[in-house]
Amino acid sequence: MFNKIIKRGRKMGSKSKDSIVGYGSSDHWSCGEVSRTDIVVNHASRVGPPGSAGPNSGVGGVIVVAAPVMAPTGVIEALPMFRDVSVSDRQVLFLRKLQICCYQFDFIDSLNSVKEKEIKRQTLSEIVDYVQSGTGKIHENVQEEIVKMVAVNIFRCLPPSLHESSGVEVVDLEEEEPYVEPAWPHLQLVYEVVLRYVASQETDTKVAKRYLDHVFVLKLLDLFDSEDPRERDYVKVILHRIYGKFMVHRPFIRNSINNIFYRFVYETERHPGIAELLEIHGSIINGFALPMKEEHKLFLVRVLIPLHKPKSISLYHNQLSYCITQFVEKDYKLADTVIRGLLKYWPITNCHKEVLFLGELEEVLEATQPAEFQRCMVPLFRQIARCLNSPHFEVAERALFLWNNEHIISLIAQNRNIILPIIFVALEKNIQTHWNQAIHGLTINVRKIFLEMDVELFEECQQQYEEKQARAKEVEEQRESTWKRLAEAAEEHMVTV
Repeated sequence: MFNKIIKRGRKMGSKSKDSIVGYGSSDHWSCGEVSRTDIVVNHASRVGPPGSAGPNSGVGGVIVVAAPVMAPTGVIEALPMFRDVSVSDRQVLFLRKLQICCYQFDFIDSLNSVKEKEIKRQTLSEIVDYVQSGTGKIHENVQEEIVKMVAVNIFRCLPPSLHESSGVEVVDLEEEEPYVEPAWPHLQLVYEVVLRYVASQETDTKVAKRYLDHVFVLKLLDLFDSEDPRERDYVKVILHRIYGKFMVHRPFIRNSINNIFYRFVYETERHPGIAELLEIHGSIINGFALPMKEEHKLFLVRVLIPLHKPKSISLYHNQLSYCITQFVEKDYKLADTVIRGLLKYWPITNCHKEVLFLGELEEVLEATQPAEFQRCMVPLFRQIARCLNSPHFEVAERALFLWNNEHIISLIAQNRNIILPIIFVALEKNIQTHWNQAIHGLTINVRKIFLEMDVELFEECQQQYEEKQARAKEVEEQRESTWKRLAEAAEEHMVTV
């Protein structure tokens, strides 16, 4: 009975050879009889280094993918479930189900091929369960077919983002409605298949790395351009699993992600997947061995710190701040480098960004040792003094909240002779002129902390401040007197003329 079903399926496939989507020009990533219509997707940040281009790469490492061909209706039929066939026949049935899942449909039209879409969805669900069950070692030919099916379904031309398709500049990216992928009911199951395949103990990594190669990794990284956050989340988990399981790919994955960051910071400042890529790096940094390699320190200086520059930092700041803090906790000597990097990219007119920087600064200072703190405290507290006097109350408030941290207060106390003279004027100015009463109260509390810390130093700073104010007042009076005399002389000259 089963052999009849398989023969019927083969006859059915031969009638619909144009309904299956092919992927690239590689033989080991073709699925049955496939379309050879190729188009080029030009992602400058995804171009691999010389020698890394695989069989699916075009000239100069540009990735070539096949244009999707929509399957006509009535071309596939449901196969029996795994429990309905003998154990010896399940491998053949599994391969046949993988071939059925290579069919592609038009999900924009929800009424098109409804029956066939449901058959494919159910088949994908069965494949997920079969791979997860771990019924036996996944043989090489099966691994090859799994990767073929996955590549056919997920590697595709992504739709343009809102600003690319309409030419409209999106002012607030956080307010933008997330894109919903029409084919997600099928794509989610395909991602579940590859996730369970990569994570399975039955997957032979020596065999799998032939198919999950550099080209596969590059195409996977391309999917971080998807506007659908659900898809990016799956790609993040899968790439992280590949990084953990295939040590041979680790340097290539890190370098490829860095290329995306470079292009984002220095060219486009637009990429929807920066947060997810930073999450992967956060986990990678956590596993760095000590002493830290020079390569990793360069990543901090050349990639992570410049990521504070783009306007859209609020979309990924939590992940970026975690990565930065991980570096300082791993190697406390990097605190000076990080703090000076923050000061280099400190925002001037973006108050919301300043609040984010101050929050990150507090986390970094918590992991900073006294020796590193002394190296950067002068430029640091000059910037904090400017924040204290900010007319935006949230910036001033966040700066004053630094004195709620006991570790930061201890660092300040050890260097109060240098720090208090820098910020004393800013504290007095807040008390006298700041419009917000909450800021007024917080400033008084900080002033009280310094007074209790060192009364003699506080009184000395206060005396210097009063003398400076008196001199400034005297200079102002002299200036007004000079202008008054000039005005009188001008009037006399007009009368004589």
